[in-house]
Amino acid sequence: MNRHQIQLLLPILFGFFIMGFCDVVGISSSYVKQDFGLTETEANFLPSMVFIWFFAFSVPTGLLMNKIGRKNTVLVSMLFTFLAMLLPLIQYNYTICLTAFALLGIGNTILQVSLNPLLSNVVSEEKLTSSLTAGQFVKAISSFCGPIIAACATAWFGNWQYMFPLFAAITLISTVWLLLTAVPREQAGQNVSSFKDCFGLLGNKTVLWLFLGIVFVVGVDVGMNTVTPKILMERCGMALSEAGYGTSLYFAFRTAGAFIGAIILARYASGKFFLYSIFTALAALIVLLFAQEKWLIWGGVSVIGFACANVFSILFSFALQTVPEKANGVSGLMIMGVAGGAIIPVFMGLATEAVGSQTGATLIIGLCMVYLLFCALAFRKKH
Repeated sequence: MNRHQIQLLLPILFGFFIMGFCDVVGISSSYVKQDFGLTETEANFLPSMVFIWFFAFSVPTGLLMNKIGRKNTVLVSMLFTFLAMLLPLIQYNYTICLTAFALLGIGNTILQVSLNPLLSNVVSEEKLTSSLTAGQFVKAISSFCGPIIAACATAWFGNWQYMFPLFAAITLISTVWLLLTAVPREQAGQNVSSFKDCFGLLGNKTVLWLFLGIVFVVGVDVGMNTVTPKILMERCGMALSEAGYGTSLYFAFRTAGAFIGAIILARYASGKFFLYSIFTALAALIVLLFAQEKWLIWGGVSVIGFACANVFSILFSFALQTVPEKANGVSGLMIMGVAGGAIIPVFMGLATEAVGSQTGATLIIGLCMVYLLFCALAFRKKH
């Protein structure tokens, strides 16, 4: 990759840092609940305000890209994110918080749909998977930093809300940087021009397999974040404050996995890497099903986080390469699959109640991984 390509790539990769801002809703919901004395149900509306838009806006964003281009669509997403960061500073109440996180969710949906294919404007098809993985690494750093920034704002300025002007400033820098970068426009021929055309892409068996793969890998990710503390509390008698470190451990190894994956995928076939990753994750999950000791549970969680770190990027790149002339529509469909993060935990809850322990939830995650294993076997020789 020459110097000019790197100059084009950097502002796009920096956009993935903005993408990670959606994960700040996790720590924010705890602060908002505390500030306004909310019930658990009321506090849980905040994450819902972020998640629901992935289902509602993903496909329309794919169609919007056909009209105004990928770069301009990314810039629109930045505007929504910037406004979301300003609202709590203007006035701070529960309604404003819901509105702010709705704007953040809309902006993040638009960003995820448009930023991923924008990479294909500046990198070759062979480098697309590793570039997407590098973007996920940048996003993971942002997600990891969010709670730390909130804690620092509270410690230094006495108010967690002071993280919002920092996020707004970073968003503005990203917007200006991309605006001033002459990213090549995508070639003509993005002939997905209606909802019917877009959903019609699911008639392609490969696209359908990959869409379901996105649903299940996001389900694995959200499921692991949800079930890890519960397993530690159930089997090891930990308090929630201590068991919560299991989730942090998962994120830490996921970040490391994305970094190493970006290096490996730049040199080796992504199909085989996908297969090895899922085999490893499934083996670790089997250990997790029966583990009773704290160190063994932490080990299983760490390996799963590390092994699954690159699966989303691999599936997404496979989808873009399957129908490259309809990449905008494909991107919208794939990001709509992120709604799997809202669907799979429901089945985990039902399974837990049926079995009477978190083993039920873990089995649901295992079923998701089995599907991903079939995907990996199907695509191991194609990419």
